[in-house]
Amino acid sequence: MSFINLIFAIFLPPVGAFLQVGLSKHFFINILLTLLGGLPGMVHAIWLVASQKKG
Repeated sequence: MSFINLIFAIFLPPVGAFLQVGLSKHFFINILLTLLGGLPGMVHAIWLVASQKKG
C-alpha cells in the first residue's frame, strides 16, 4: 500500500482509485460513490488501495 495513494484516497477519492486501478469499473464506481457523498467514495478508495496490488 503506497502512502501517496492512501493520502489521495482520503482527500481525493477518485484520484486515489485511478492511481490504483486505472480506468476500470472501480474507478467509475468510485466517482459515483463520491458524487453521492464524500464518505462512501473515500471508504471505497481506501478499500481499493488496501486490498489490491497495482496493475
